[in-house]
Amino acid sequence: MRILVINPGSTSTKLAVYDESGPLWKDSLSHPSKELAAFRHINEQYDYRCSHVRDTLARAGIRLEFDAVVARGGLLKPTPGGVYRINERIKHDLWNADMEHASNLAAWIADEIAGEAGCPSFIADPVVTDELCALARLTGIPEIPRISIFHALNSRAVSRNYASRIGKKYEELNLVVAHLGGGISVSAHHHGKVIDVNNALNGEGPFSPERAGTVPARQLVDLCFSGKYTYKEIRKMLNGKGGLIAHLGTTDVPTIVRWAHAGAKNHKLVLDSMLYAVAKQIGAMYVALHGQTDAIILTGGIAFSDYCVEGIREWIEGLAPIVVIPGEDEMGALAMNAIGALRGELPLQEYCPA
Repeated sequence: MRILVINPGSTSTKLAVYDESGPLWKDSLSHPSKELAAFRHINEQYDYRCSHVRDTLARAGIRLEFDAVVARGGLLKPTPGGVYRINERIKHDLWNADMEHASNLAAWIADEIAGEAGCPSFIADPVVTDELCALARLTGIPEIPRISIFHALNSRAVSRNYASRIGKKYEELNLVVAHLGGGISVSAHHHGKVIDVNNALNGEGPFSPERAGTVPARQLVDLCFSGKYTYKEIRKMLNGKGGLIAHLGTTDVPTIVRWAHAGAKNHKLVLDSMLYAVAKQIGAMYVALHGQTDAIILTGGIAFSDYCVEGIREWIEGLAPIVVIPGEDEMGALAMNAIGALRGELPLQEYCPA
Protein backbone atom coordinates (compact mmCIF):
# COMPACT_ATOMS: atom_id res chain seq x y z
CA MET A 1 0.00 0.00 0.00
CA ARG A 2 1.10 3.58 -0.68
CA ILE A 3 -0.26 6.19 1.71
CA LEU A 4 0.20 9.95 1.35
CA VAL A 5 0.22 11.76 4.71
CA ILE A 6 -0.50 15.51 5.01
CA ASN A 7 0.03 17.41 8.27
CA PRO A 8 -0.19 21.23 8.15
CA GLY A 9 1.21 23.22 11.07
CA SER A 10 1.24 26.93 11.78
CA THR A 11 4.35 27.68 9.67
CA SER A 12 4.96 24.40 7.85
CA THR A 13 3.27 21.53 6.05
CA LYS A 14 4.71 18.06 6.61
CA LEU A 15 4.34 15.47 3.85
CA ALA A 16 5.24 11.80 3.71
CA VAL A 17 4.63 8.65 1.70
CA TYR A 18 4.40 5.39 3.64
CA ASP A 19 3.90 1.74 2.94
CA GLU A 20 3.47 -1.12 5.43
CA SER A 21 7.21 -1.17 6.15
CA GLY A 22 7.45 2.51 7.08
CA PRO A 23 8.26 5.86 5.45
CA LEU A 24 9.36 5.89 1.80
CA TRP A 25 9.77 9.68 1.57
CA LYS A 26 9.36 12.70 3.83
CA ASP A 27 9.54 16.45 3.43
CA SER A 28 8.58 19.52 5.43
CA LEU A 29 7.51 22.66 3.58
CA SER A 30 8.37 25.91 5.32
CA HIS A 31 5.91 28.81 5.07
CA PRO A 32 7.71 32.07 5.90
CA SER A 33 5.89 34.50 8.16
CA LYS A 34 6.14 37.21 5.49
CA GLU A 35 4.16 35.06 3.06
CA LEU A 36 1.55 34.03 5.64
CA ALA A 37 1.08 37.67 6.68
CA ALA A 38 -0.79 38.23 3.42
CA PHE A 39 -3.67 36.05 4.66
CA ARG A 40 -6.18 37.40 7.17
CA HIS A 41 -7.83 34.04 7.92
CA ILE A 42 -6.46 30.51 7.85
CA ASN A 43 -8.98 29.52 5.15
CA GLU A 44 -7.36 32.02 2.78
CA GLN A 45 -4.20 29.88 2.88
CA TYR A 46 -5.91 26.93 1.19
CA ASP A 47 -4.84 27.56 -2.42
CA TYR A 48 -1.37 28.65 -1.25
CA ARG A 49 -0.75 25.48 0.76
CA CYS A 50 -2.38 23.16 -1.77
CA SER A 51 -0.16 24.47 -4.58
CA HIS A 52 2.92 24.01 -2.37
CA VAL A 53 1.93 20.39 -1.74
CA ARG A 54 1.44 19.74 -5.47
CA ASP A 55 4.72 21.42 -6.42
CA THR A 56 6.68 19.50 -3.79
CA LEU A 57 5.27 16.14 -4.88
CA ALA A 58 6.02 16.98 -8.51
CA ARG A 59 9.61 18.04 -7.76
CA ALA A 60 10.16 14.81 -5.84
CA GLY A 61 8.85 12.79 -8.79
CA ILE A 62 6.00 11.32 -6.74
CA ARG A 63 3.06 10.35 -8.93
CA LEU A 64 -0.47 10.74 -7.59
CA GLU A 65 -0.88 6.98 -7.23
CA PHE A 66 -1.94 6.15 -3.68
CA ASP A 67 -4.20 3.69 -1.92
CA ALA A 68 -5.29 6.46 0.45
CA VAL A 69 -4.51 10.01 1.49
CA VAL A 70 -4.69 10.65 5.24
CA ALA A 71 -4.61 14.02 6.95
CA ARG A 72 -4.34 15.41 10.43
CA GLY A 73 -7.77 16.00 11.93
CA GLY A 74 -8.58 19.64 12.66
CA LEU A 75 -10.83 21.42 15.14
CA LEU A 76 -14.07 19.65 14.34
CA LYS A 77 -17.04 19.26 16.64
CA PRO A 78 -16.49 16.73 19.46
CA THR A 79 -16.44 13.21 18.05
CA PRO A 80 -15.23 9.76 19.15
CA GLY A 81 -11.72 8.78 18.16
CA GLY A 82 -10.83 6.58 15.20
CA VAL A 83 -10.47 6.76 11.42
CA TYR A 84 -12.98 8.81 9.44
CA ARG A 85 -13.56 8.98 5.73
CA ILE A 86 -13.47 12.66 4.75
CA ASN A 87 -16.97 13.76 3.79
CA GLU A 88 -18.64 17.08 3.05
CA ARG A 89 -19.73 17.49 6.69
CA ILE A 90 -16.11 17.26 7.85
CA LYS A 91 -15.05 19.83 5.27
CA HIS A 92 -17.94 22.15 6.17
CA ASP A 93 -17.24 22.02 9.90
CA LEU A 94 -13.51 22.61 9.41
CA TRP A 95 -14.11 25.55 7.08
CA ASN A 96 -16.50 27.07 9.63
CA ALA A 97 -14.63 26.04 12.78
CA ASP A 98 -14.80 28.32 15.83
CA MET A 99 -11.01 28.23 16.22
CA GLU A 100 -8.44 28.86 13.52
CA HIS A 101 -5.64 26.36 13.00
CA ALA A 102 -3.71 25.18 9.95
CA SER A 103 -4.88 21.62 10.62
CA ASN A 104 -8.37 22.76 9.57
CA LEU A 105 -7.08 22.81 5.97
CA ALA A 106 -5.63 19.29 6.07
CA ALA A 107 -8.81 17.42 5.14
CA TRP A 108 -9.53 19.84 2.30
CA ILE A 109 -6.09 19.35 0.77
CA ALA A 110 -6.18 15.58 1.31
CA ASP A 111 -9.61 15.22 -0.30
CA GLU A 112 -8.57 17.20 -3.36
CA ILE A 113 -5.39 15.17 -3.88
CA ALA A 114 -7.26 11.90 -3.23
CA GLY A 115 -9.88 12.86 -5.83
CA GLU A 116 -7.17 13.15 -8.46
CA ALA A 117 -5.51 9.92 -7.31
CA GLY A 118 -8.82 8.05 -7.34
CA CYS A 119 -8.45 6.83 -3.77
CA PRO A 120 -10.19 7.44 -0.42
CA SER A 121 -9.21 10.23 1.95
CA PHE A 122 -9.17 9.92 5.75
CA ILE A 123 -8.52 11.75 8.98
CA ALA A 124 -7.67 9.99 12.24
CA ASP A 125 -7.93 10.76 15.97
CA PRO A 126 -8.43 14.54 15.75
CA VAL A 127 -7.54 16.67 18.77
CA VAL A 128 -11.26 17.06 19.52
CA THR A 129 -11.64 13.31 20.09
CA ASP A 130 -14.31 13.11 22.78
CA GLU A 131 -15.10 9.88 24.62
CA LEU A 132 -15.45 11.34 28.11
CA CYS A 133 -17.57 9.38 30.52
CA ALA A 134 -20.66 11.21 31.82
CA LEU A 135 -19.10 11.79 35.24
CA ALA A 136 -16.15 13.62 33.68
CA ARG A 137 -18.23 16.17 31.76
CA LEU A 138 -19.82 18.22 34.52
CA THR A 139 -18.38 21.17 36.41
CA GLY A 140 -19.94 23.27 39.18
CA ILE A 141 -21.18 25.74 36.56
CA PRO A 142 -23.75 24.16 34.21
CA GLU A 143 -22.85 26.60 31.42
CA ILE A 144 -19.22 25.40 31.48
CA PRO A 145 -19.06 21.65 30.77
CA ARG A 146 -15.63 20.06 30.46
CA ILE A 147 -14.36 19.68 26.90
CA SER A 148 -12.02 17.02 25.50
CA ILE A 149 -9.15 18.58 23.51
CA PHE A 150 -5.87 16.69 23.71
CA HIS A 151 -3.03 14.98 21.85
CA ALA A 152 -5.31 12.15 20.76
CA LEU A 153 -3.29 10.99 17.75
CA ASN A 154 0.01 10.45 19.56
CA SER A 155 -1.59 9.28 22.80
CA ARG A 156 -3.45 6.51 20.99
CA ALA A 157 -0.47 5.65 18.78
CA VAL A 158 1.89 5.09 21.72
CA SER A 159 -0.83 3.12 23.50
CA ARG A 160 -1.17 0.77 20.52
CA ASN A 161 2.63 0.60 20.32
CA TYR A 162 2.90 -0.44 23.96
CA ALA A 163 0.06 -2.97 23.64
CA SER A 164 1.78 -4.56 20.64
CA ARG A 165 5.07 -4.80 22.56
CA ILE A 166 3.47 -6.85 25.33
CA GLY A 167 1.35 -9.00 23.01
CA LYS A 168 -1.97 -7.38 23.92
CA LYS A 169 -4.61 -5.34 22.13
CA TYR A 170 -5.05 -1.68 23.02
CA GLU A 171 -8.69 -2.43 23.75
CA GLU A 172 -7.66 -4.91 26.48
CA LEU A 173 -5.68 -2.41 28.55
CA ASN A 174 -6.14 0.41 31.04
CA LEU A 175 -3.48 3.08 30.48
CA VAL A 176 -2.60 6.56 31.68
CA VAL A 177 -0.80 8.50 28.94
CA ALA A 178 0.99 11.78 29.67
CA HIS A 179 1.85 13.67 26.48
CA LEU A 180 4.54 16.18 27.43
CA GLY A 181 5.02 18.87 24.80
CA GLY A 182 4.31 22.56 24.29
CA GLY A 183 0.96 21.61 25.77
CA ILE A 184 0.51 18.77 28.24
CA SER A 185 -2.40 16.33 28.24
CA VAL A 186 -2.84 13.38 30.58
CA SER A 187 -5.47 10.88 29.46
CA ALA A 188 -7.15 7.82 30.99
CA HIS A 189 -7.57 5.04 28.41
CA HIS A 190 -10.10 2.38 29.45
CA HIS A 191 -10.32 -0.55 27.04
CA GLY A 192 -9.79 1.59 23.94
CA LYS A 193 -11.75 4.68 25.05
CA VAL A 194 -10.35 7.90 26.54
CA ILE A 195 -12.79 8.31 29.40
CA ASP A 196 -11.14 11.38 30.97
CA VAL A 197 -8.46 13.91 30.02
CA ASN A 198 -7.56 17.51 30.79
CA ASN A 199 -8.34 20.10 28.13
CA ALA A 200 -4.76 20.76 27.04
CA LEU A 201 -5.61 23.75 24.84
CA ASN A 202 -7.93 26.02 26.77
CA GLY A 203 -6.61 26.05 30.32
CA GLU A 204 -6.92 22.87 32.37
CA GLY A 205 -4.49 20.48 34.01
CA PRO A 206 -0.73 21.00 34.44
CA PHE A 207 0.91 24.16 33.19
CA SER A 208 3.29 23.50 30.33
CA PRO A 209 6.02 25.28 28.35
CA GLU A 210 3.48 27.68 26.81
CA ARG A 211 0.11 27.09 28.50
CA ALA A 212 -1.21 28.17 31.87
CA GLY A 213 -3.13 25.03 32.80
CA THR A 214 -5.59 25.23 35.68
CA VAL A 215 -5.43 28.52 37.59
CA PRO A 216 -7.51 29.74 40.58
CA ALA A 217 -10.84 30.79 39.07
CA ARG A 218 -11.55 33.81 41.29
CA GLN A 219 -8.10 35.30 40.69
CA LEU A 220 -8.50 34.79 36.95
CA VAL A 221 -11.88 36.54 37.00
CA ASP A 222 -10.37 39.46 38.94
CA LEU A 223 -7.55 39.69 36.40
CA CYS A 224 -10.03 39.68 33.51
CA PHE A 225 -11.93 42.61 34.99
CA SER A 226 -8.92 44.53 36.28
CA GLY A 227 -8.72 46.64 33.12
CA LYS A 228 -5.02 45.78 32.74
CA TYR A 229 -5.49 43.30 29.91
CA THR A 230 -7.64 42.88 26.81
CA TYR A 231 -9.68 39.78 26.04
CA LYS A 232 -7.06 38.66 23.52
CA GLU A 233 -4.24 39.19 25.99
CA ILE A 234 -5.95 37.03 28.60
CA ARG A 235 -6.56 34.31 25.99
CA LYS A 236 -2.87 34.46 25.12
CA MET A 237 -1.92 34.06 28.78
CA LEU A 238 -3.83 30.79 28.83
CA ASN A 239 -2.41 29.46 25.57
CA GLY A 240 0.79 30.81 24.07
CA LYS A 241 2.28 32.99 26.78
CA GLY A 242 1.52 30.99 29.92
CA GLY A 243 3.53 28.35 31.75
CA LEU A 244 7.30 28.19 31.51
CA ILE A 245 7.56 31.10 29.09
CA ALA A 246 5.61 33.35 31.48
CA HIS A 247 7.88 32.47 34.40
CA LEU A 248 11.24 32.06 32.66
CA GLY A 249 10.96 33.72 29.24
CA THR A 250 11.58 30.49 27.31
CA THR A 251 9.86 27.26 26.35
CA ASP A 252 13.17 25.44 25.81
CA VAL A 253 13.11 22.66 28.42
CA PRO A 254 16.69 21.40 27.80
CA THR A 255 17.98 24.94 28.41
CA ILE A 256 15.92 25.24 31.60
CA VAL A 257 17.31 21.88 32.78
CA ARG A 258 20.88 23.14 32.18
CA TRP A 259 20.15 26.26 34.21
CA ALA A 260 18.65 24.15 36.99
CA HIS A 261 21.74 21.93 37.06
CA ALA A 262 23.90 25.06 37.15
CA GLY A 263 22.23 26.18 40.37
CA ALA A 264 19.56 28.59 39.08
CA LYS A 265 17.05 28.15 41.90
CA ASN A 266 14.10 29.81 40.20
CA HIS A 267 14.53 27.74 37.02
CA LYS A 268 14.60 24.58 39.11
CA LEU A 269 11.58 25.63 41.18
CA VAL A 270 9.41 26.44 38.15
CA LEU A 271 10.39 23.29 36.23
CA ASP A 272 9.93 21.04 39.27
CA SER A 273 6.54 22.65 39.90
CA MET A 274 5.43 21.79 36.36
CA LEU A 275 6.57 18.18 36.82
CA TYR A 276 4.75 18.02 40.16
CA ALA A 277 1.57 19.25 38.44
CA VAL A 278 1.96 16.55 35.77
CA ALA A 279 2.34 13.90 38.47
CA LYS A 280 -0.82 15.12 40.21
CA GLN A 281 -2.74 14.89 36.93
CA ILE A 282 -1.44 11.36 36.40
CA GLY A 283 -2.75 10.55 39.86
CA ALA A 284 -6.16 11.94 38.92
CA MET A 285 -6.31 9.75 35.80
CA TYR A 286 -5.18 6.75 37.89
CA VAL A 287 -8.23 7.37 40.08
CA ALA A 288 -10.43 7.69 36.95
CA LEU A 289 -9.38 4.10 36.14
CA HIS A 290 -10.24 2.95 39.68
CA GLY A 291 -6.54 2.32 40.23
CA GLN A 292 -6.65 -0.55 37.73
CA THR A 293 -3.84 0.67 35.49
CA ASP A 294 -1.65 -1.59 33.36
CA ALA A 295 0.94 1.13 32.64
CA ILE A 296 1.67 4.84 32.77
CA ILE A 297 3.17 6.05 29.49
CA LEU A 298 5.28 9.22 29.30
CA THR A 299 5.54 10.54 25.74
CA GLY A 300 6.08 13.78 23.77
CA GLY A 301 9.23 15.86 23.34
CA ILE A 302 9.82 16.52 27.05
CA ALA A 303 10.02 12.75 27.64
CA PHE A 304 13.48 12.88 26.02
CA SER A 305 14.67 14.68 29.17
CA ASP A 306 15.96 12.31 31.85
CA TYR A 307 15.60 15.11 34.40
CA CYS A 308 11.91 15.54 33.61
CA VAL A 309 11.16 11.83 33.46
CA GLU A 310 12.83 11.24 36.82
CA GLY A 311 11.14 14.32 38.27
CA ILE A 312 7.74 12.80 37.45
CA ARG A 313 8.75 9.25 38.35
CA GLU A 314 9.64 10.17 41.93
CA TRP A 315 6.00 11.17 42.58
CA ILE A 316 4.23 8.28 40.81
CA GLU A 317 6.55 5.33 41.42
CA GLY A 318 4.49 2.40 42.65
CA LEU A 319 1.19 3.31 40.98
CA ALA A 320 1.84 1.20 37.89
CA PRO A 321 4.72 0.28 35.54
CA ILE A 322 6.16 3.45 33.97
CA VAL A 323 6.91 3.28 30.24
CA VAL A 324 8.81 6.03 28.43
CA ILE A 325 8.12 6.45 24.69
CA PRO A 326 9.65 9.87 23.94
CA GLY A 327 8.78 12.14 21.03
CA GLU A 328 5.78 11.88 18.77
CA ASP A 329 5.33 10.39 15.33
CA GLU A 330 2.17 11.98 14.01
CA MET A 331 3.03 11.09 10.41
CA GLY A 332 3.60 7.43 11.18
CA ALA A 333 0.50 7.30 13.37
CA LEU A 334 -1.65 8.75 10.58
CA ALA A 335 -0.22 6.30 8.04
CA MET A 336 -0.78 3.29 10.31
CA ASN A 337 -4.36 4.39 10.95
CA ALA A 338 -5.00 4.57 7.21
CA ILE A 339 -3.42 1.17 6.60
CA GLY A 340 -5.41 -0.31 9.47
CA ALA A 341 -8.63 1.04 7.97
CA LEU A 342 -7.82 -0.26 4.48
CA ARG A 343 -7.05 -3.71 5.91
CA GLY A 344 -10.26 -3.74 7.91
CA GLU A 345 -8.34 -3.91 11.20
CA LEU A 346 -9.72 -0.52 12.30
CA PRO A 347 -13.36 0.43 11.75
CA LEU A 348 -13.96 3.20 9.22
CA GLN A 349 -16.29 5.70 10.84
CA GLU A 350 -18.70 8.30 9.51
CA TYR A 351 -18.49 11.81 10.98
CA CYS A 352 -21.98 12.89 12.03
CA PRO A 353 -21.86 14.90 15.28
CA ALA A 354 -25.05 15.74 17.11
